[in-house]
Parts: sequence; C-alpha cells; structure tokens
Amino acid sequence: MDAIEAAQVLSEIGYLLRQDPKERFRAKAFSAAAWSLALQRPNLVDLQRAENLTSIEGVGEGIARVLTDVIQTGQSRYLNRLREQFKQPARDDESDLDVRDYQGDVHSHTDWSDGRATMLEMAQGAQALGYSYLGITDHSPRITVVHGLNAERLVAQSREMAEVQSQIDGLTLLQGIEVDILEDGSLDLPDAVLEILDVVIASPHVKLRQEPAAMTERMMRAVSNPHVDVIGHPTGRRPGSREGASYDFELVFREAAKRGVALEIDCDPARMDLSPEMARLAYEFGCSFAIDADAHAPAEFAYVPMALWMARRAGIPRDRILNFRPLDQLTMTR
Repeated sequence: MDAIEAAQVLSEIGYLLRQDPKERFRAKAFSAAAWSLALQRPNLVDLQRAENLTSIEGVGEGIARVLTDVIQTGQSRYLNRLREQFKQPARDDESDLDVRDYQGDVHSHTDWSDGRATMLEMAQGAQALGYSYLGITDHSPRITVVHGLNAERLVAQSREMAEVQSQIDGLTLLQGIEVDILEDGSLDLPDAVLEILDVVIASPHVKLRQEPAAMTERMMRAVSNPHVDVIGHPTGRRPGSREGASYDFELVFREAAKRGVALEIDCDPARMDLSPEMARLAYEFGCSFAIDADAHAPAEFAYVPMALWMARRAGIPRDRILNFRPLDQLTMTR
C-alpha cells in the first residue's frame, strides 16, 4: 500500500470520527496525518521497517499503529470497526479511480478573496502536480468578510491572470467565480457577468436552515440558471459542527442531471460534501461530478488524493467526473 492509499484510509477514519462530536479532536488528528501523507508521499514500508512512522508530521504512536496494520495487512481493522459502528460498510461495487489520471481542479481561491496565496503561487502549485488546468474561483461579493469580487474586480483579476498565464507552461488557468446562492435562489452576480467566465460554481453559504420547501426552490432556481456549471459543496455541511441544508435532493439532483450541472464533492476535510452516501444518490439520478480541493493555499491541493475514496465509495466511474477529462473535453458550458 502506497502513501496515497494509506492517506485515504486515514482520511476515511477522520471522516467517520467526525460523526461523533466527542471525537472531534481525534478526527482532526487523523485528517491532518492523511494530509501529511498526501503531501509528503513517504515510503511507508521503509519507515515501518525502521520503526520510524512517527517521523511523519502529525503521526503519533496511535496513528502509527493504524498505519502499521495497513502496511502489513493491506487494510485497517480500526477502519472496519468504525464502518460497522457508524453503519457505513464498504460496498462491493466501488469504482476504480486512480489519482494519477486527475487532470485538474476547477475550484480554488487566491488572495483576491479569502485565499492565502497569490494566483501565481496557486498556479505553480498546480503546475508542480502536473495539472492541465486550474479554475481560479474566488468568492462573489455577498460574504463581505472574504472580500469577494464584483464585476470591476473580476476585470482587474483577468489582467493579472493573463500575466500569470504567460509565466506558466503546460497549465491553463480558467477564470471563474464561486457565486453565492442567495435566499431566493438568485445568484450574487448578474448573468451578464457570469456568462463571460470560464467556470461558475454556485454554492450555498448562508441561511442553510431554511425550511426544506424553501430550500428546494432556492436550489432548483440555482441549478436552472444557464450559466451555472457546478453546484459547490451542495449541502454546506461541516461534519461534526454544522448540519447541512435539507431539501428535496431527488428533485434537485434530477434537475442537475437534466441540465448538465455537475455536483461537487468538496474534499476539504472540514466539508466532505457531498458525502459518499449523497454522492451515490446523485450518481443514481444521472449526475456528473467535480471533485475539488476547494484549495485556499497550494498545499491544500493534497485534499483531492487523500479524499478520492469518497467518489470511489460512491461507485462513481471516471467518465462521470469532470476532473478526469482533458482540457479539450472539459465542457463547462451547455
């Protein structure tokens, strides 16, 4: 078992532990260790033989024992117990997804909004991973604390993007936006702005506890907007700390499939949204997916390999996942 496979085991353990609020800190520890493995990609077999797994950042004695079990047996007895405890057993129809085939991320943030790195630094991080493309999707203005982009700032950002693109070989930058889905289902920027962008991700961020009927209308209106390409973290949940929105998922997912709007599997360990269970439901209703890091710094691109298990557990084949398509087949408009 290589470091990425082990990272996915630790990531799933962290995800399951988040279901129990009392295990919040242990959950974060497992997620942090998974992130270290996905970033560093150490030779686990050599480290285990040298009894030196704790040299990996974030790996203490307890997590080292879990890793030893994984390395020696190819599976984790601890993970299997958690799957039984939380009634989320492994399925016999999981898909086969290889992170080496991942072509690019369509959801990332820079210091134009709430990111912690410049556009150039984000582009260089994606380039180092061999990505073919990267969506720069900073926030829209609604959430003022993240200094979102209005039309004027998007124009200014496009000028910087052209400059950054001239410095980066082999990677195509896509200018986009993560636009808020407002309470009535309208979007936080006018259609005249959205239609000129490469990628439009519409996400619910506030008022997630609307009554299900109102939330359903809200999401249906967003999915029906002809300029929306992806519904970002579709429930807005944060496992262990915030419940996600409740709405008629079947109705919304069927409409998304009908209109060719992808649903996101946000790999940020604080989100994990859509969940594997919800992603399976969306897959059965015909949806396509975007698997994104929602990265706010280059190191966070490692969220994708550590959380790819979510799409695999949902049984989603690679032909339903935008990020496994080369740039010339990446259809972001309908």
